[in-house]
Amino acid sequence: MNFISAQFVVLFPLVLLCWRRIAPARRWVVLLAASWLFYAAGQPQTFPLLLLATGVCYLAARRVADAQSKAAKRGWLALALGTCLGILFLFKYLSFAASIFGISVPSLLLPVGISFYTFQNLSYVIDVYRGTMEPERHFGYYALFVSFFPQLVAGPIERPQNLLPQLRRAADPSREDVQAGMQLLLRGYCKKLVLADFAARFVEPVYASPEAAAGPAVVLATVLFALQIYGDFSGYSDIACGAARLMGIRLMKNFDAPYTACSVREFWRRWHISLTSWLTDYLYIPLGGSRCGTFRHCLNILIVFLASGLWHGANWTFVIWGGLHGAAMVGETLLAPRLPVPPRWLGRCLTFAFVCFAWIFFRAGSVADAFTLISALPSGWNSLPRLGMKAADLAQLVLGVLLLVRLQYWPAPVRQERRAAGTVFCLTACAALAWLSLLAEGAGNAFIYFQF
Repeated sequence: MNFISAQFVVLFPLVLLCWRRIAPARRWVVLLAASWLFYAAGQPQTFPLLLLATGVCYLAARRVADAQSKAAKRGWLALALGTCLGILFLFKYLSFAASIFGISVPSLLLPVGISFYTFQNLSYVIDVYRGTMEPERHFGYYALFVSFFPQLVAGPIERPQNLLPQLRRAADPSREDVQAGMQLLLRGYCKKLVLADFAARFVEPVYASPEAAAGPAVVLATVLFALQIYGDFSGYSDIACGAARLMGIRLMKNFDAPYTACSVREFWRRWHISLTSWLTDYLYIPLGGSRCGTFRHCLNILIVFLASGLWHGANWTFVIWGGLHGAAMVGETLLAPRLPVPPRWLGRCLTFAFVCFAWIFFRAGSVADAFTLISALPSGWNSLPRLGMKAADLAQLVLGVLLLVRLQYWPAPVRQERRAAGTVFCLTACAALAWLSLLAEGAGNAFIYFQF
């Protein structure tokens, strides 16, 4: 369910109320029912896939733990990997893979959040196979771990060691939890409604007609997209973390001011942290990580970032986007020991410029569109772009950026309540006005990462 839908705004408080009034030992029932209901309400036809992946991984992990031979453990692990990755390939990558060989196959409906719950299932089974955790014997708790509604469709990608114990504990939230949860919700809604959805209005026309765009328009639209995707995705993560925190559950931090990074390596320590750490633990390290020769180390980096690109979507644009980041990481790995460290301001500017350039491929509808936009960069610099912006639009953009900076350094939870009251009122008013504006226009975007 979309966090900016009226249905969620109405139903979430009811779920929270039911959860608080039921005995702690039975709270998992309320959360699991709500999670399945929210997911099935959006895509009932793909709900059985979620149940299938959950059931197979639950059974496989128990059999892995109980098996006496290495071969049996590997067999159950292979079943879980084959089922999850098979479903992911069939619904997300089959059409793309077939197109490489010139074969046309019907496109299947992409299940919402399939990449997220697939990785969550896989991390659990792999950890049980490695012996780093005991299997969860209670199917209800495991199913809730996979489908916990705040983070089911767009993360963060949780680890079983963090989330499962909290779901079992089902403790009442503390006053600090409630304060922090409300603050995270407000921060997320401001990022999404005030910044991301506003920026999207000026990004879409440029990327929808790349042949008509001039250089300044491409630059401005791409910078706005950088703000849009950050406000959209980190806004979702904040709302997810805030909703969970109101139930005393702490999800992992997924963003940490990524556009202040001084290098591409630092950017990936701050952007989509749950995916970066997952790929590091379950792909990069098993490949050998940095504990090998220089060539193999660089190859491992490229493999991980190409996988990251493919994880985002079955399109060559995402592969190129991942490859660009992988090449930049390889370049930093090879050159960093030989070059002086640039000033932080210069490192931030260069990193942001590179990240924005790579966003062109991420946002473009095709590789051809991306190169059309890039080829337009040198042209049209005799006039500044407006993208149809009026004075009021420019004022809202400035307000959105200022809010983004303010929210980034807003402490959590709010301790000095009187000093924070004015800030809370202003942020709430901004988010409410932006939401009402979207409703009045019949507009509004689903979160970008729902499609992944």
